[in-house]
Amino acid sequence: MHKKSCKFIFCMLSYNYRQGEDKKVNWIDGICEALDYIEDNLTEDITIEEIAKRACVSSFYFQKAFSMLCGFTVGEYIRSRRLALAGSELAATDIKVIDLAVKYCYDSPDSFTRAFTRFHGVTPSAVRKNGAMIKSYAPLKLNFTLEGGFIMDYKIVEKEAFTVVGVSKDFKNETAMAEIPGFWTEHCKSDKSKSVCGMYGICIDDGSVPDGFEYVIADNYIPWNDIPEGIKAYSIPKNTWAVFPCKGPMPHSLQSVNKKIFSEWLPNCKEYEIAGGYNIEMYTPCSDYPKGNLDENYYSEIWIPVKKK
Repeated sequence: MHKKSCKFIFCMLSYNYRQGEDKKVNWIDGICEALDYIEDNLTEDITIEEIAKRACVSSFYFQKAFSMLCGFTVGEYIRSRRLALAGSELAATDIKVIDLAVKYCYDSPDSFTRAFTRFHGVTPSAVRKNGAMIKSYAPLKLNFTLEGGFIMDYKIVEKEAFTVVGVSKDFKNETAMAEIPGFWTEHCKSDKSKSVCGMYGICIDDGSVPDGFEYVIADNYIPWNDIPEGIKAYSIPKNTWAVFPCKGPMPHSLQSVNKKIFSEWLPNCKEYEIAGGYNIEMYTPCSDYPKGNLDENYYSEIWIPVKKK
């Protein structure tokens, strides 16, 4: 094992090791580096861009993979680790609350106290004066296991540039998973849904949205149709795409395949790595199925831009 810090479990992310092959897989090494970087800098200002650099992917894809594998965001993980360390330090030393707040990157003692109380269930003063119980929160580590034998359908597609039309909204990486369904609900109730049915859900990760991305509900562009007011055209550049089919009720089918992409396909893929820039979900018409997108046969796809290693 190449990192001494890889002692615990990083959400059961598996590594398929074969005797005689190179032990290094870029995705695995990058995750190790990212986790080490977080742990070594918990008392410093940490940006997601700096973390993602260690994993050799964009901040968008790092946060997407992290959330899919762990079930919580990078920001939530960092806050939990800081507050766990702060609680331990408060219980074991005479450090002042104001100094702990500064040390663990809080703007004020009040904001630190509120966060501390939410996490531990007790106030800092209760810990200091009454010895109240506090919570521990172990760091994430990689767990290397001998696994494999999974079957996962996918295809590599060379696709020319194409144009879509749609409506968009900017989202922060930290809250996007919770907020995007609301954007769909809002769109489906609006008049714009008459012009854009929603064949695609497209994440545009071009760096134009600080710590976030532009999300587009889109359809294919039909050149002879006018583009209605309030709807924009987007050009998706020529790319090589890894296309993953999803079959079953939404959103479980998509979430399940997304998790397998990052936990099984990507760590074991020797030919390709994520190119970044876009993430596309393609949906078939709900009207084609008796139960709409909750039908057991509902079909959708995940498109990820890739490049040769």
